[in-house]
Amino acid sequence: LELEYSYRGGKTRLTKKRQSGPLSLQRAFYPEGDICHNYVLHPPGGVVGGDYLQLGVHANHDAHALLTNPGATKFYRSKSGLHARQDQRIVVDEGAAVEWLPQQNIFFNGASATLETDIHIAAGAKFLGWEMHCFGRPSAQDFFVEGTVGSRTRVHVSGELRLIEQFLTSGNDALQATTGLRGLAMQGCLIAAPCDLQQKVLLEQLLLDEIGGRYGYPVGLTLVDEVLIVRALGQQTEPMHQLFTRLWSELRGEWLGRAACPPRIW
Repeated sequence: LELEYSYRGGKTRLTKKRQSGPLSLQRAFYPEGDICHNYVLHPPGGVVGGDYLQLGVHANHDAHALLTNPGATKFYRSKSGLHARQDQRIVVDEGAAVEWLPQQNIFFNGASATLETDIHIAAGAKFLGWEMHCFGRPSAQDFFVEGTVGSRTRVHVSGELRLIEQFLTSGNDALQATTGLRGLAMQGCLIAAPCDLQQKVLLEQLLLDEIGGRYGYPVGLTLVDEVLIVRALGQQTEPMHQLFTRLWSELRGEWLGRAACPPRIW
């Protein structure tokens, strides 16, 4: 699924779409008047060994698009020798903004999958997004004890590679390690770029309030080479999604200059 957005007639419009395979797009919504809200759909609901999903998003000059999906992406147990792959490429041109706010990825026990995300942010452009991974289904006592999952996100700002965020586990080795998920089932990261100390200080105070209050799992915040990233561990999807939504809401108001407008399907 390849999508291209352009600013025309006072609002952002989907000007090009190329589709092949199961990924599709619901019609655009305009709850804010000018920003295009789109929902990416995957009707099969799950990914199995041998599947290959590709998503491309390109926001042209001054366009502003917000994308999400209606439900979790489920990576099921793979048969021997079969591997699932998901590639995402997001390009944000000068003066444009993209908000990429997907639901969580769920890796069932025995899944074999690779996820690659490349984000290219031009000078004067902005990207704000997150990704959440859940290993197994802890609420159903179905744990991830075998399988291989590799996830890598690369962030380019003004043509320079600024961040490589990656995670690799074979079985539950990295899930149990103190340098990994520490026995928890979920890992997520929120990325905003290009940012400065003003946005870092804003989120630091919010995280201090959250860690001391509602969110009881490890959270870290860094700002390196204009890339602001919040990394979080957790045991359930809802608390992590709520945390990232609060962070997104604050950044959206202070950094993007727009009041929070959550997608209606959340």
